[in-house]
Amino acid sequence: MGRLLQTEGLTEIQRDILDAVRDFVDAEILPVASELEHNDEYPKDIVDGLKELGVFGLMIPEEYGGLGESLLTYSLVVEEIARGWMSVSGVINTHFIVSHMVLHHGTEEQKQHFLPRMATGEVRGAFSMSEPGCGSDVSAITSTGQKMWLTNGGSSTLVAVLVRTDNAASEDSSVYRRMSTFLIEKPEGFGEVRPGLTIPGKIEKMGYKGVDTTELVMDGLRLPASTILGGEPGKGFYQMMDGVEVGRVNVAARACGLALRAFELGVEYAQLRSTFGKQISEHQAVAFRLADMATKVEAAHQMMVMAARTKDSGARNDLEAGMAKYLASEYCKEVVEDSFRIHGGYGYSKEYEIERLYREAPMLMIGEGTADIQKMIIARRLLEDYKIRT
Repeated sequence: MGRLLQTEGLTEIQRDILDAVRDFVDAEILPVASELEHNDEYPKDIVDGLKELGVFGLMIPEEYGGLGESLLTYSLVVEEIARGWMSVSGVINTHFIVSHMVLHHGTEEQKQHFLPRMATGEVRGAFSMSEPGCGSDVSAITSTGQKMWLTNGGSSTLVAVLVRTDNAASEDSSVYRRMSTFLIEKPEGFGEVRPGLTIPGKIEKMGYKGVDTTELVMDGLRLPASTILGGEPGKGFYQMMDGVEVGRVNVAARACGLALRAFELGVEYAQLRSTFGKQISEHQAVAFRLADMATKVEAAHQMMVMAARTKDSGARNDLEAGMAKYLASEYCKEVVEDSFRIHGGYGYSKEYEIERLYREAPMLMIGEGTADIQKMIIARRLLEDYKIRT
């Protein structure tokens, strides 16, 4: 293990967890990731292995059958998984967000019903806000029917869905009070998976393959009031935003892991490839590129760790999460591109792993809010903190 992405102050338990996950990534994910990704094949064996490691219940409290670990521990685990294959970390991320929402906003009955089975991975979560006509602008959702960009849409068995419920608020209420989150149980698969609920099939993507990304269509789906998260309508937007906030730390961690892998590939290739009578790592242009890459990997990691620790302390962390997600995803794209350049023409070949990373990195600039959305969040919070007092 190299010098980058070291985290100070970890407990022995945290180090043991990370060692176990790192060994799993090296033995079970890296050797098969590119083949599965090129085939767009769901990584069932990998997911089963992560179940056995307890990753699906990492942050679920022990009273519900989980390990009761911190957001920091979880983020560092995700960083390791993304180093192996970023798509696998997506399988975990959506599940994590839904379990977080159930834990912090669900009724006790909902917690008892879902969390023990989510901890083992028997129930796997997905969540949905986006619609065909809106993505980051969540306030613009209009339908109670068609949703878009469901990660784990086919493989999940529990979906948290944000819909309009105008009857939950008076006409003069904020649009944010006219949304509710429903917890919809369903079987795995595609087509009409239960009466009124259809998962049409996988959306073809340029990267982020293996994990299934789908639409979700509700037409005549009837749900009891007990499926409303927390049991009370009109709170869905705030519940989803809480989930997305911790999800942004997770996306930052995924970007850190992907960037580290790109650096590892670049620094290795730079020492194997020779031009003009010496290793290309000895050419100043390549050496400077490696220095830039390592600096960006380390900076992103430290900001991600800060955002996770801020949330673990109980403090508000929307500023830190937004900064971490923005910086890490942008740096990830730049580090991957630099590694791609170091590989030269071979980087364009599917025989080299960097080709896969080059297609995966852009998704992280979009997931859980685009870079521009993060800038809006960051600026809004800064203006709160630095407001001129008159």
